[in-house]
Amino acid sequence: MVEPRESPGVSSEEDAAEVLDGTLPEGVRRRIVTLADESFGGLTVAELPPQLRQYARFTPSRRVKLAGNAIAAALESDAGFRERIAGRAAELQPELAAALRGGSPPAAAEPVDVAALAYLLRPPGWVKLIAAAGEEEQRAGAERAGEEAARELARLRTELAEARAAARGESERTRHELEALRRENEGLHRRLRSALSDVKRGEAAVRKLQQEGAAAREDAAAQLAAAESEARRLRARLSEAESGLEASRRAAREGRSVEDMRVRLLLDTVLDAAQGLRRELALPPARMTPADTVRAVEPGTMSPKDVAARALSATDPALLDQLLALPQAHMVVDGYNVTKTGYPTLPLEKQRLRLLGGLAGLAAQTGAEVTCVFDGAELAAPVLLAPPRGVRVLFSKPGETADELIRRLVRAEPTGRPVVVVSADREVADGVAAAGARPVSSALLLKRLARS
Repeated sequence: MVEPRESPGVSSEEDAAEVLDGTLPEGVRRRIVTLADESFGGLTVAELPPQLRQYARFTPSRRVKLAGNAIAAALESDAGFRERIAGRAAELQPELAAALRGGSPPAAAEPVDVAALAYLLRPPGWVKLIAAAGEEEQRAGAERAGEEAARELARLRTELAEARAAARGESERTRHELEALRRENEGLHRRLRSALSDVKRGEAAVRKLQQEGAAAREDAAAQLAAAESEARRLRARLSEAESGLEASRRAAREGRSVEDMRVRLLLDTVLDAAQGLRRELALPPARMTPADTVRAVEPGTMSPKDVAARALSATDPALLDQLLALPQAHMVVDGYNVTKTGYPTLPLEKQRLRLLGGLAGLAAQTGAEVTCVFDGAELAAPVLLAPPRGVRVLFSKPGETADELIRRLVRAEPTGRPVVVVSADREVADGVAAAGARPVSSALLLKRLARS
């Protein structure tokens, strides 16, 4: 290893004889930094310049990346550090170092490697070696730039040929489109001429209709005049008839006794004929009078209001039994309102099945008509459900709620039929009550089903 000089930064006689003019070529600089990094491992921390000691423990790749500029500056300013690195580099490349010291660098060696080691060793003519490496680097860069330019030129020529082909294809396509547009334009002109001809025929037809309308108005005016003349003639005849009727009345008053006798005789004849016809057809005597056709509550029967008047609590399940015991009773159930009151944690499918099972049993016990309504406004697909015996199952249409369907069912019932609506919705209860139905709460039905 070359011993460090006594004072860093002082150049040797060879250094004083030759001075690098300008900056190092980039390739040579990178190679110098790489040689210095490879030699770091053989130096102690004390042998490193102070500004490089913080990078001593870095990995080589990280040291080159982060400390490259600092290493290059230290090599330029600290001759002792440069000589230490030169000694380590000469040990790594002994043949090239010996050739440089002998003043005859090998011709086959890379100019960058020769210039980097010459920069560290500083043999006679090292500046020229660095300049030669820079020129070689510039020449190689120019060759690379020329090759890149040639490749770019070839690519541009290829793109130009493709663009020309595409332009020719586009021109051909545009020509075909223009031809098609020309043909379409000719067809539109033909249709326009046909439309204009139709318009002319229509205008002629309108003029003809106007003429016919004028003639019809003239005929109507003539007929109106004739009708007015006929009316005047009829009014004259009516006056004559009224005069004749008055004369007939006077003659009738004079001969009233004779006419009365004739009318009585005719009436007796009609009555005798009717009795004979009744005997001939064996018609039974009439058993129904017009009063029998008027519907009303007869004694001994109950209505929903009669049941409501009894002393039963609104939460007593017996109240529901009394309502369903009425003749022809119909119970309409707000399905989801009941299920979400009684068992809201179950899935909707199980809620429906549980409620419909209970309603089937209640319908079998009471014989009442039962309709269960579910909200179907948000259904993504039809529900596959087999209604149980005795229970009608309905889903509301899209855009309609179950409450609206319940109101339509109540309005469809005839006045006087007992209709019971089961819902906890106050708005539904008030609406059906105004229509004549009896609302009961969902809790009451749940209590009745729990008792079954």
